[in-house]
Amino acid sequence: MEDYLERNDLIYIPVGTIETHGALPLDCETVLAEAFALKMAEATDGLVLHNLPYFYAGATPVGRGTIQMSIADGMAYLDKLAQSLLNQGFRRQVYVSLHGPAYLTVSSMVRDFFDKTKAPVLYMDMITAISNVQKNPPKNPFDKINEMLVGCYSVMGRLEDVPLNVPESESVSYDLEECMKKMGGHPSSKLSHLAYQSGSVGFYFDKPADHAYTPLIRTEEEREVLAEKGVEAINEVVQSLDMPKILEALREVDEFTQTNSLPKYGEWLPKTK
Repeated sequence: MEDYLERNDLIYIPVGTIETHGALPLDCETVLAEAFALKMAEATDGLVLHNLPYFYAGATPVGRGTIQMSIADGMAYLDKLAQSLLNQGFRRQVYVSLHGPAYLTVSSMVRDFFDKTKAPVLYMDMITAISNVQKNPPKNPFDKINEMLVGCYSVMGRLEDVPLNVPESESVSYDLEECMKKMGGHPSSKLSHLAYQSGSVGFYFDKPADHAYTPLIRTEEEREVLAEKGVEAINEVVQSLDMPKILEALREVDEFTQTNSLPKYGEWLPKTK
């Protein structure tokens, strides 16, 4: 760590959640964020601070196993981590998530942290990032995400954690058409277009199956095929993002803040004796 900080100041912080997610492990959206962070770090000589799974889940507490953390508590925890990292010399911090409501926690922390420290750390909401860089988005957007949610376990060396032959139940749906009929009938869907993603109104799903469907994986071979496609999709996204260019832009924002914005900002501050 000492040697690294002599030559670089970059760290990725994947922010996850623990929640019901069909037949996949409860930490799948944490592991997916970790896989993206690891691939980004490999492409940019960065480090990864992982094992951060317990944040605001959203509408899924109807599924047992979901851990619901308040947005305010999650912000406070991330703020403490960010301050500790900044104190150590990690000027460039990149927070990564792939969970719909994560922006409620991370975006707010990032903006408050800047006002306090004047250090512009970066948040990458991968749902937004992927939609912006996908050249050929799939007809069914659930297909790619399910592949990546299996592939991420392969990236992290945990593919065996993805279970096989999970029986159909109220919390697992393998029929896409039937799943789509179930989803969207919640009264909150009439309000969701009024704000970004799930930020318009508080609600809970009626049952775990309303959250997501996952493919039925019967054999290790099927799991390997899904994982290979998922790893390929993750790599394509990271390559398309051009992380060196993003990090250079982050450096430019920092320099502009220090040399242009803060001197002007200081003109308005009350003068102290």
